[in-house]
Order: sequence, then C-alpha cells, then structure tokens
Amino acid sequence: MPRPARKLPKLSAVRPAAAGARSQRGTARRDAILAAALEEFSVNGFAGTRLDDVARRAGIAKGTIYLYFSDKETLFQELLRSLFAPIVQALERMPPDTRPVRETIEQLVDLFVREVVGTRRRDVIRLIIAEGGRFPKLAEFHYREVVGRALAALGALMARAVERGEVRSFAYARYPQLLVAPGLVAAIWGGLFERFAPLDAAAMMRAHLDIIFGEGGAR
Repeated sequence: MPRPARKLPKLSAVRPAAAGARSQRGTARRDAILAAALEEFSVNGFAGTRLDDVARRAGIAKGTIYLYFSDKETLFQELLRSLFAPIVQALERMPPDTRPVRETIEQLVDLFVREVVGTRRRDVIRLIIAEGGRFPKLAEFHYREVVGRALAALGALMARAVERGEVRSFAYARYPQLLVAPGLVAAIWGGLFERFAPLDAAAMMRAHLDIIFGEGGAR
C-alpha cells in the first residue's frame, strides 16, 4: 500500500520564516561590524582606521561591509547614531513634571556617567574632539544628531528652572554648554589621565550642580 504523500508547507509559510532568519543574521552582522568599528576607531582614530582591519576584527570579508555601509565615513556616522541616539532620545522624551529640575538633571548625570563616561562612548567623544577639525563632515553630523539636540533639550529644561525660581541666572538656559562642560571634562579625563589620578565624575558633576542650584538640593 503506497504511503500517503507528505504534505509540504505552503510557500507563504516558509518565506516569512526564512526572511526573518535572514533579517536576524543581517542585524547580527551589522552589529558585529559596528562593534569592530568602535574598537578600531577608538584605537587608531578616524584617519588611521582601515576598513580591512574592521572586517578582520568582525570576522567577515571586507566586501561585506559595503552591503551595510557605503564607505568609512558612513560607517562612522552610523556608529555615532547607534551609540548616542538612545541617550539623546531619552533626553528629548523626558516629559515636564512637578519635580525639581535639579532632580531631573541628577538623573541625567547618572545616565551620562553610566552610559558615556563608563563606556567606550567616551573614546568616541575624544575622537571627535581630536579629529573633528580635520573631518568637518563628521563634526557636523555629530552636532546635528547629538550635540545640537541635547543642548536644545537641556536649554529648555534650564529655562523651566529659571521660571520656577530654582536657578537665578538665565545664562544656563541660554548657554546650556555651561551645564555639560564637566561632562566633557570627565569624558576626556577618563581616557587620558584616569590611570594617574582617578576622577569621581559623578561627584564632580554634582558639585557643579551645587554651584548652579545652590547646595542642599536634591540628591
């Protein structure tokens, strides 16, 4: 007696599963390229990094990089976006509330210390500072995607503090760079001088908030 023919799955059921697997592999490969790029850029700078070395570190052929990124500049831009977009978005989406502004700022300080000063993101900040003048498109991209957006959000936050009487000077709303200056110092210090003189970045930044808001505020 002949066996009944095995019923094959419909192509419509196979294709989405196969497409999903391909998508996952593609995402994993893209993430591996970005991770390798972070290591190479951090060690060699933008000018000194070669896509051959990125590919070797990622364990792929150099040509595979071009399936995801058109050139080294695009790769670096996407690296910046992947590293800093979540932080900027968290800052931009922070809704107004009734808490003291200093309390909100302290949460941002904790986020910055944990996600920037304590990670390889600080190396990218140093790289931008060191090589931004030679590669103005990279500096422009970083300003447009990260710095400009973060400063706008912080400026609005400090304007709220002035309106509530928490801060006397409107200068911090007009020049939010004054607020973030210690963060830049911490990022630079962490990579250059930490082994000689460890810096408590969180304590320094809170001391800066004491200068702005007055001592005895939120902790």
